[in-house]
Amino acid sequence: MRLAERLSDLAAAGHVISFDSVDLPPDIVLAEIEDVAAGPFAPLLAEAVTHAFDHAEQGWHEAASRFPIGLGRQLSLLHTTATLETLFSSIETTKALAKRLNSALLTDLDDLVRSQPLVAAARLEGAVRLAVSNAISPIKVWGTLEDLDDTEAPEDFVECLPRLIGLGLDRWSNEEQAITETLRGMLERLSADEASDTDAFVELGYDKLRSAMTSQSLAQVSKYLEAARSWFHAADAAEEARHDAQAYGAVCDSLLAFTTGNTPALREAADRLEAALDQQSAWNWGMHQPAWLQPQAAADVAWSRLVLQLRRAAELLQDDVWMEPWEALDHVLTAYRSARTVCPVGSPDGSGLSVLVDPAIEDSFLRQQALLAQLRRAVAQPERHPGTGFDHATASALLVRVDQQLAARSAPARRESGTEATDDATEDAPGEAEADRAHRFAPTAVRKLGLEFTAGLAAKIDDDELKKIDGLAYMEDITRLQNSDPVVVPMLNRFLKELRTFPDFIGETRRTFSVLVEQTLLFLKAAADLDTATAFGEGRYDASGKRIKVRDYRRRFDKEHGDLVPLENDLQLHFYNWLIGGQISSLIQVEPVNQAMGRADILVHFGSRQYLTEIKKNHTKNDRSYLEAKYLAQAAEYSNTNVPFGQLLVLDLTEKDKVGSLRVDELSWVAKHRPPDATVDRAVVAGVVTGNRYIPSDFS
Repeated sequence: MRLAERLSDLAAAGHVISFDSVDLPPDIVLAEIEDVAAGPFAPLLAEAVTHAFDHAEQGWHEAASRFPIGLGRQLSLLHTTATLETLFSSIETTKALAKRLNSALLTDLDDLVRSQPLVAAARLEGAVRLAVSNAISPIKVWGTLEDLDDTEAPEDFVECLPRLIGLGLDRWSNEEQAITETLRGMLERLSADEASDTDAFVELGYDKLRSAMTSQSLAQVSKYLEAARSWFHAADAAEEARHDAQAYGAVCDSLLAFTTGNTPALREAADRLEAALDQQSAWNWGMHQPAWLQPQAAADVAWSRLVLQLRRAAELLQDDVWMEPWEALDHVLTAYRSARTVCPVGSPDGSGLSVLVDPAIEDSFLRQQALLAQLRRAVAQPERHPGTGFDHATASALLVRVDQQLAARSAPARRESGTEATDDATEDAPGEAEADRAHRFAPTAVRKLGLEFTAGLAAKIDDDELKKIDGLAYMEDITRLQNSDPVVVPMLNRFLKELRTFPDFIGETRRTFSVLVEQTLLFLKAAADLDTATAFGEGRYDASGKRIKVRDYRRRFDKEHGDLVPLENDLQLHFYNWLIGGQISSLIQVEPVNQAMGRADILVHFGSRQYLTEIKKNHTKNDRSYLEAKYLAQAAEYSNTNVPFGQLLVLDLTEKDKVGSLRVDELSWVAKHRPPDATVDRAVVAGVVTGNRYIPSDFS
């Protein structure tokens, strides 16, 4: 076939493969494309197909759309997997061909299971990837899974099923009870099959852990954690080096110890979790794993933060203002979501556009409890929540109202059981006015606590107090990394990959500096968005150390009209408040350094490890090479007496044109510095906060 020959020649010569470079008439391509898709040159032809959609080559879309028909006749495992990886690396191609691909992958799958079990498994995996990424409706995939006879399937097919079923439960357990029960039933059957039992044990453990994270009482949480722990321990006993099962078993043990206040057991479980994670990282080094299933670097950070939180909990478990069990479970949920996030479509390494899919867990009750625990802590330590404007009296009064609202919500259940409701609980349901106020003054609280709860609260408090509740919810929200974040997740992947090239980026240093870098990247993203609330960044200290209010330091200023020129201290205060009010506030001590001497640095302590963030402003140039030449040596110098890692934040006050601003991922990087005659490289995470900015409406 001429098409196959041309593809082979282009590949041998190292040329970009496209329909144009094949240089054959369209009628020949149309006549041969299905046969080539069924043969050994399918992966090369897939490159031409993706090129046509990625580069909008309209003249070749008809030919490309016939590719799935031929792929349905492909019987080689290697050619099937390579072809699907090429097609799924392109979001545009996946969108255009999803329905045809799904049909080709699932047609006659039962027959293929018996004759070519590994090819059948690869096709089912491809269809599941399309379904979980929402490229197609999952109904046909659900039907195929329900009709599978896994009891008679060959081992090669069966051993591939547990992870796909677990992915389905992660994604669809909130959508359709019937498919959920079907998938659980399959896992239970697979747990009795020698070919798949260990993986099924682990997935059943995950399923019970998900149930724990959606429970609404600590008794339910403990029940499901006990069940999950049993499955993880069974997997650990059944197979050597199942570090994932060991890690989650330790997670269950730590949560159970936390709920009972057992400090020695909590400390021991945290140590086991840390050891299992380190062993898993070492064990998986260089091992093959499908790229779409590889966890993002954010998972490593989430696990690190969980280890640090559990260790800290073991130290302060009896402290009244320390975490509640719901908060500990919330940290586990964050780690679980990060570790189980997959990249079924697009670039899995974060270098290009991709679709990240994380477990769809109904967590509204858990998030609410974690947020309320923060409010309770704000009553005892209002200085740890500067963004909300809480003072002790305000926070205490708000907490009383919140507890009354909780009692009101639980009143129907008490009445059903024959218990009298309180006067507060018998109040009328909130009306449209309260719902409107909730939406206007507390939109984040509405999203995190629910409209009914927030509107009921609005009926008891004034607008300013409602805003304070929303400030707490908002701060908690923007300092939490979303696993599908299209900006921060790829940045974090890139930064951690570069930091791993430094020999000292190991152990406790890797864990602590990683969580600081994550929060710094989230801060840079928030600071780049002029629509974000800036109360926690709007401030300056006077000579006596008292905080005074000023205008938003990021916006355009005019000295000739008396505008205050932003100082390093403005950026310092913003970053300081971000850290002490954010996700890692309970893990760190934060010091604003040497304000009286004209510097504005931030020193972050994780126990004996400390990291200094050098903060500067610049009016002249903002390009990377200039900033490194001017500030990098000083930023790196502070790491001489501790671990060789630090940060540099620069407030860019250069004159701006109305041409727009750079993205945050274009203004952040990892820099390396080695002083003369030194033997150790210093790593500095650098970021530029763009100031003196026009607002978007100025461009119209």
